[in-house]
Amino acid sequence: MPKGIVAIVGSPNVGKSTIFNRMVGERSAIVDDAAGITRDRLYGTVNWLGKSFSLIDTGGIELANSSFQEQIRAQAQIAMEEADVIIFAVDGKVGITSDDLMVTKLLRKVKKPVILAVNKIDEGLQMADAQEFYRLGLGKPFVVSGAHGIGIGDLLNEVCKHLTDAKEEIDENKIIFSLVGRPNVGKSSLTNAILKQDRVIVSNISGTTRDSIDTPFTRGDKNYVVIDTAGLKKKGKIYESIDKYSAIRALKAIERSEIVLLVIDGEAGILDQDKHVIQYATDLHKAIIIVVNKWDAVDKNTNTMANFTKLIRDQYKFLDYAPVCYVSALKRSRIDTIFEALETVHNAYYTRIKTSVLNEVIQDAQVMNVAPDFNGGRLKVYYASQVSTAPPTIALFVNEPEWMHFSYQRYLENRLRETFNFEGTPIRFSLKRRTKSSDKK
Repeated sequence: MPKGIVAIVGSPNVGKSTIFNRMVGERSAIVDDAAGITRDRLYGTVNWLGKSFSLIDTGGIELANSSFQEQIRAQAQIAMEEADVIIFAVDGKVGITSDDLMVTKLLRKVKKPVILAVNKIDEGLQMADAQEFYRLGLGKPFVVSGAHGIGIGDLLNEVCKHLTDAKEEIDENKIIFSLVGRPNVGKSSLTNAILKQDRVIVSNISGTTRDSIDTPFTRGDKNYVVIDTAGLKKKGKIYESIDKYSAIRALKAIERSEIVLLVIDGEAGILDQDKHVIQYATDLHKAIIIVVNKWDAVDKNTNTMANFTKLIRDQYKFLDYAPVCYVSALKRSRIDTIFEALETVHNAYYTRIKTSVLNEVIQDAQVMNVAPDFNGGRLKVYYASQVSTAPPTIALFVNEPEWMHFSYQRYLENRLRETFNFEGTPIRFSLKRRTKSSDKK
């Protein structure tokens, strides 16, 4: 699971996206090959020296009707707020620019590690050009070439030095959830509706929150923490006008959550941006609940809810396990359904299955449907064991992992879901080639 967020900032055309793609896209030991990572996704998961972190590319974000100066300032400011480590990329061939000086001025105020990466240094004769950047006062310049991979390992080593190894204690009795979604779907209003229920008591205990958008509360005998990704609480329209920058905040909130509530505007319907937002949560293997807000504003008939649910299932085929709640934050109606879903999904997220029962289900599944030939062989699962929860993670000991076709893995997952309560939670499979030492009696 990724621990920590690293952001790449810098002026336009210095090669931020090239560095990003090199760090995320390298297949040998650098990156956990998560499905769906693309350049326009703005983030990726990086593994290096046993550490895993989320990498944010602030490059490629375009601001309509604004100058480069505003763009650079916005990138640096939001990265300063949200990232644990910042990589400041500059162009070694161009030298120090006025834009670099402006970003430097902002970064000097941050109380977080800043690593200076001098990009586009492709030859030994250019090494001397990098020395100029000592003048920025940000410490040692790390000479890199995103295009050719030069110096990327040293840069990653430096990043990992600043990422904490501390592990948070997991309290399974506390439900930590976040609300994510595109702007104007009512995330903040829904948070307020959740907190202002008569039976909800908001905790004001000092030290119980990690930042201004975390709110611990109790409801009945249950403890919760809600993370409102819409709660920017910043002055200046620059924060309000840049929708894509919310990805940085959303990713950080999702990373700290157990359950992610995808909030959809029932009146506007499902948009492509909704799918983009929830992909963060699926990549990080979080439990998911789909919440359709503003349901009071929807013209209804007998089948309205059923039809909308079918539309959701058609649009989010990869989330067919996620429950759907219909609410109105404005009217504060049906909020109870969210808490019912939270409890059900939280229990599923921490479900642990007895090994004997798990193996019985897997073996029966193979008898009913033999794996197809794939990559030159036919898969056989000899033994299964649940190795962790949050989410439930199943180790499958097989004859050859490369013979597992994704459709057959999906089949096994569906059989598990038919047998056990995994509502709202992903199921992870870890394929291991069986050896003598892994054989079970």
